[in-house]
Amino acid sequence: MHRLPAEWEPQSFVQFTFPHQQSDWAYMYQEVTSCFIRIIEATASFEPVVVVCHSTEEVGGYFKNPTKYTIRFVEIASNDTWARDHGAITVLHDDKPVLLDFVFNGWGKKFEAGLDNLITPQLAKSVLKETKVQFMDFVLEGGAIESDGQGTLLTTSECLLSPFRNPHLNKAQIGEFLIETFGLKKILWLNHGYLAGDDTDSHIDTLARLCSPNTIAYVKCDDLEDEHFEALQLMEEQLKTFTNSKGLPYKMIALPWPQACYDSDGDRLPATYANFLIVNGGVLVPTYAVPQDKEALRIIQNIFPERKVIGIDCRPLIDQHGSLHCISMQYPAGVE
Repeated sequence: MHRLPAEWEPQSFVQFTFPHQQSDWAYMYQEVTSCFIRIIEATASFEPVVVVCHSTEEVGGYFKNPTKYTIRFVEIASNDTWARDHGAITVLHDDKPVLLDFVFNGWGKKFEAGLDNLITPQLAKSVLKETKVQFMDFVLEGGAIESDGQGTLLTTSECLLSPFRNPHLNKAQIGEFLIETFGLKKILWLNHGYLAGDDTDSHIDTLARLCSPNTIAYVKCDDLEDEHFEALQLMEEQLKTFTNSKGLPYKMIALPWPQACYDSDGDRLPATYANFLIVNGGVLVPTYAVPQDKEALRIIQNIFPERKVIGIDCRPLIDQHGSLHCISMQYPAGVE
């Protein structure tokens, strides 16, 4: 028997892949480095952290503050920083973890990802020595799927059915693969919703998140003049038709719509409060120095009353079209 655990289940550690000067972050390296340091140190206040980086000496030297848990630096070359999408996805086979190393092709061949694709096999030789790693000949990113740990998967049709990911498979075949691979009982295909500036073809972790087996938090646009209004209204309507593994409708919790953020060229950036990270005893929430930050933190604290909610300014991250959840990958308890 195998299953895909939920993010809120106990974790062994969280992986990050640190920026470097030869990546797309070069023009704002100091700013994004400071953001990564804050996120990594906040995570290490809850659980151990593994940081993939270009130089253990250089990157390790950036961390001056003591943390409750260990931060381990591992020197591995990378193209970019999006660990959610090039990191291993863990399944439990008879409660024993197995790391699935899916193909990452730069979100449908948009960006070079050859080095990122090699990170998990190299981690298997150093950090993950005691856990089986299985290569999967299938393109899939961690940000594309949400699991309730009980056999229900939430995803978007736009991403998983992209012709640039697994073009040889149709929807039924992809569904069969996911059911077999993750031990699923149900797949919830979301057909609407997007964020301007998003490179991922509508990853689910930017739009809607499973917060418990019966709760979904989702982004809601209440501005009639905003370009997202119609698509996100349709998304909300479809989410309300979904039922959980017991056939019951979800408790729906709307997240605030942040004030629009733009880059230096005037292009819209994909700011979203749905891109939070659940860790042991906490939730790290991206904020964007906009008026809606405070309300977003209040709502997410109400969703997770037993966890400590921490807001972290992720305005630098969305400049490269991702946010807090996108740069992280959690590994469930038992991975070592």
